[in-house]
Amino acid sequence: MSDDGFHVHGPHDHAVEHVAEHGGDRFTSQVAVLTAILSTVGAIFGYLGGHSQNEALLYKNEAAIQKTSASNQWNYYQAKSNKQNLAELSVVLTTGSAQEKFNQAVDRYKAEKEEIKADAEKLEAAAKAADQKSEQEMHVHGRWALATTLLQIAIALSAITLLTRKRWMLGGVYTATGFGLLFGAAGYLHL
Repeated sequence: MSDDGFHVHGPHDHAVEHVAEHGGDRFTSQVAVLTAILSTVGAIFGYLGGHSQNEALLYKNEAAIQKTSASNQWNYYQAKSNKQNLAELSVVLTTGSAQEKFNQAVDRYKAEKEEIKADAEKLEAAAKAADQKSEQEMHVHGRWALATTLLQIAIALSAITLLTRKRWMLGGVYTATGFGLLFGAAGYLHL
């Protein structure tokens, strides 16, 4: 219990504090330092995982905005098609100068539709690209999350190693650390 409230220690905290206060053998000191290093690297990996997840969400949001804009363009295209259809019907139903006026309107609507269609397709391509970037960032986030989890396992194993004083358990610590660092490198390299 601390002076300003209730405080709960983890199992490895007591072992680390004991070594700091009372000294300890070389093995205990090394595992305590390893645990501190793993905690630091794990915190960095956790931060990078959160960053990649935020990037994925931003790209997904950008994709939604582009999809909405593309949908608006396609609706505008459809409205121009409707006007073109009415003008074409008017060409059939009229003669003389009125018919010529409607022919010009048909040509104008055709030209406008081509521009609108090009804009809509460009927006759809931008949405697809943003979706792909979002998926890539989520993949990277998965790498960071797995790396962080493996380092947390290594930290837990090092605490158990300190408490039980079983040197053979360091193999598990090093294995989990190695895989955690590999997945961390894969996240960093966007693999």
